[in-house]
Amino acid sequence: MCELARHVVTLGLVAAIAGTTVWRWLKSDRLKPWRYHFWQHSVDPDFLARATAVLRLYEAAHQLVQAGTWVVCADEKTSIQARDGVDTPQSAQPGQPVHVAPRYTRRGAVQLFAGLSVADGRIFGLCQERKRFVDFQAFITDSLVPEALDRRVKDLALILDNGSTHAPKQLEAWLLEQARACQWPFTITVYWLPTYASWLDQVEIWFSVLQRKLLTPNDFPSTTVLGQQILAFIARHNDTARPIAWSYTAEKLILKFGTN
Repeated sequence: MCELARHVVTLGLVAAIAGTTVWRWLKSDRLKPWRYHFWQHSVDPDFLARATAVLRLYEAAHQLVQAGTWVVCADEKTSIQARDGVDTPQSAQPGQPVHVAPRYTRRGAVQLFAGLSVADGRIFGLCQERKRFVDFQAFITDSLVPEALDRRVKDLALILDNGSTHAPKQLEAWLLEQARACQWPFTITVYWLPTYASWLDQVEIWFSVLQRKLLTPNDFPSTTVLGQQILAFIARHNDTARPIAWSYTAEKLILKFGTN
């Protein structure tokens, strides 16, 4: 508070003031200018329509999969670093956490392409060296398509953001070409999320779980080991997978932003 008091004096707002006075004023008005949080509004003109469509899919995912429509959220967790610790981490002891030394050697990075099955919470992932459209195409053909075939679905409802890796101007045409060339017995319908609305993507919630439970603290000797650990984590997750308890409904969205 003393710094704030000195600053208002420097600005010439007052001749003199005590730090305790500044503190009393701020406390009286319940102001805490040293605290902050980020916020962001989507500027997408189709925000309501796009967001509502996605929320409707979330609400009906279980019924849809029984009817032959499999709802999947997909995205990438990029630049996952493999940091090889110079010193071996010390195991947890009674009353003490794991101790990790701050020094490390960078061993490269992994790009994780992942899809979340909304109806059951299962994860399908592919680790790549780079993050390009061709890598995303490989994720679709190598991870999602085989699962869709195993599930014998009629339609794959694929929820995506507008990131460049997903090539919004090319993806749907490419999917049609692949469906014809490979004679897929199902269609893939893409549902584009509104811009600046990653909070609507359920797979982002799972990425935070991955970050907390596996990637922090970061101590992997190579990208190969890192990729193996990520895929092993996905396999363990799928053993007990459950759908995400999603509570934000289309009705709540419409009530806040307008009528549909």
